Amino acid sequence: MSKSPDVFFIDDEIDLRLANEQTLELAGFQVRVFEKAEDALKLIDNQTGGIVVSDIRLPGLDGLALLQRLQQMDATLPVILITGHGDISMAVDAMQKGAYDFIEKPFSSERLVDTVRRALEKRRLVLENRTLKTELNAQNSLGPRIIGKTSAMKALKNTINQLADTAADILLMGETGTGKELVARSLHEHSQRRDKNFVAVNCGAIPENLIESELFGHEKGAFTGAETLRIGKFEYANHGSVFLDEVESMPLPAQVRLLRVLQERSLERIGSNESIELDIRIVAATKVDLKAAAERGEFREDLYYRLNVVTLELPPLRERREDIPLLFQHFLLVAAARYGKVAPAMPDNISQKLMSFNWPGNVRELRNAAERFVLLGDECGLQLDEKSVTSPCVPLTLPEHVEVFERAMIEQALSESGGVIKKTMELLGLPRKTLYDKMQKYGLDKRLYK
Repeated sequence: MSKSPDVFFIDDEIDLRLANEQTLELAGFQVRVFEKAEDALKLIDNQTGGIVVSDIRLPGLDGLALLQRLQQMDATLPVILITGHGDISMAVDAMQKGAYDFIEKPFSSERLVDTVRRALEKRRLVLENRTLKTELNAQNSLGPRIIGKTSAMKALKNTINQLADTAADILLMGETGTGKELVARSLHEHSQRRDKNFVAVNCGAIPENLIESELFGHEKGAFTGAETLRIGKFEYANHGSVFLDEVESMPLPAQVRLLRVLQERSLERIGSNESIELDIRIVAATKVDLKAAAERGEFREDLYYRLNVVTLELPPLRERREDIPLLFQHFLLVAAARYGKVAPAMPDNISQKLMSFNWPGNVRELRNAAERFVLLGDECGLQLDEKSVTSPCVPLTLPEHVEVFERAMIEQALSESGGVIKKTMELLGLPRKTLYDKMQKYGLDKRLYK
């Protein structure tokens, strides 16, 4: 199939049509010319990737009527109007009604090319953001929580679908910020337990002397300070789900009681002899190797094997880079709604810039970057290096701007070449040693692009 035109050029004067067609083609654009607006209109829809350049005065459907028709079809489609001297007030009025720009006759080729280039860039950004939003809306099999289209995320979502409505306890393994609690909530929300309580517990945040009381509850007077009956997290979550985050931080005595709950599906409050039957699902999460911790005596081996019936591993962002633009767009929309701002369009090269960063804080760090972008803009919000991520905003210097651009170009070439160095060299016009030196400078690994 032939590529869709970059420019739909409409003018009833044949000499002007041919001259401007040649000008735009020499500038690298693919152009299709028309004598009548009606003929061009038949080929344009809201998915058209190109832009429209039209004379105002045309036989039949004139430029202003064409603008109105195109606005009804897609208000974001850039329309550039060509005007004679007597049409300027008319063209200004048309811009107020949605035209992208107008060019007064006679005009230079540079003026035409520059205006078309800017309009096409705007169109590209609009369509890119529209595509990302469509993809976000399509992530409905597990609601808005699990976002991603890479093979790793598709496999994770398929597994969650299979396990969600079972009674199996699940162990989640993943680095900090990979979304373990969101996976636990998805398991709960897509099970028959969805109308019951989902209780999240960070085992590392509860003092050791309080964790058993928090989890299992206590009777009034069970110990000094126990002035009232307390219902523990497990009992409160009965018929629902319990999410135990950082389970590796749980003290060994509490691990003994947890093992009994897992095996017996019952508990006794501290200070009570009465057994309370439980119908709960437990989802535990860890960022460490529990088997190695058990071998070191830091985690009960029998509890590890009891939790390890079904294990889901959550990939870090650096292993699912293609999901980063989609996630970032999602977080932009969320942050804009939260702060009462208009979600900014994602500018050129930002996707490559985002995908080139290693994101040690994973999805949590990406979300924070999106919030900074909404609040501060590109210059201050996306200085993605180890020093600037947590430091106050300092505008980039010219050399830093050059480095950001250079890194993005190399990343793009590596992506297009599938990590093949020879092809990357050809795309960038660089000698092999220079390319390797720059890849080393920016910490780029060709294996990530295969």
